[in-house]
Amino acid sequence: MKEVLAVYENAARLDIGLRGLHAFVVLAEERHFSHAAARLFVTPPALSQQIRRIESSLNVRLIDREARPLELTDAGRLLLEHARRILQEGEDLAGGLARVRRRESSTLRIGFVTGAAGALTGSILNALTCAFELEQIAWTKQTAAVASGEVDAAFVRPPLPATGGIELLTVVVEPRLAMLPPGHPLAGRSSLSVLELNGEVHVTTDRMPSEWLAWWSVDPRPDGRRVTFGPVVHTMDEQVQTVAAGLAVGITAASIADLYAGSGVVFVPLDDVEPCTVALCTRSRDSHPGVTELRRVVSELGAGHAAI
Repeated sequence: MKEVLAVYENAARLDIGLRGLHAFVVLAEERHFSHAAARLFVTPPALSQQIRRIESSLNVRLIDREARPLELTDAGRLLLEHARRILQEGEDLAGGLARVRRRESSTLRIGFVTGAAGALTGSILNALTCAFELEQIAWTKQTAAVASGEVDAAFVRPPLPATGGIELLTVVVEPRLAMLPPGHPLAGRSSLSVLELNGEVHVTTDRMPSEWLAWWSVDPRPDGRRVTFGPVVHTMDEQVQTVAAGLAVGITAASIADLYAGSGVVFVPLDDVEPCTVALCTRSRDSHPGVTELRRVVSELGAGHAAI
């Protein structure tokens, strides 16, 4: 209780900042310095020092470092409750300001992940008459970047977590392919069953929902077998390099094969998995003229389009 009171007594001189609060929340969620540091793209010692500075600022102990996994103190639990609310309010404010800026600007901001709209990307962008700019967004923010107002629209790859106020318009449906290293016994095949990848080590990621990873890796397989995961990757470049090095195999979209032709990775179509989709993501009630035009162009160019 003494530590809890200390948080309130020191609130007037609280000087943590949103970045510090975010770091504390991630540590509280992971309960492990190394895991939290990986999410924050910092080293564990740097994160530990940042938490100690927060504790020093508040003159309280927030983390029981002797516990395994880490445990929050009473003061830590109190700060976590308020920090989450403050961070959410910060996101709401940023989104509100972004929407105001957008209303004052005629430029359409389009977000994209690797592969964008596949083969239709150039045709869609060339058909736009409005001014636009492109912004690459992280896989983890595909719908969030649109919902928050960071971008006006984005080309995304479902499956995606449910997000209120978001509308998805199918751009293209394309096959999924196996990614194999050169010299792999299956690399010379014209097509494969996903069951033929059973027992292979697959690349994985720690920054996407488990449902997303399961869908893209077809885990479990139609016969009930679970996928064996190995190297952790965070970008498509890392995935391609890992597969090319013979450390694992993967599953990706047909348009990615076009982007990485000549990378050393062998792409082989999978016969028995459902295709993947590229979609245009916009806010449901957005009346921005550029968004309206983009939806129209996508509907005209993407209607009935399937990558072969």
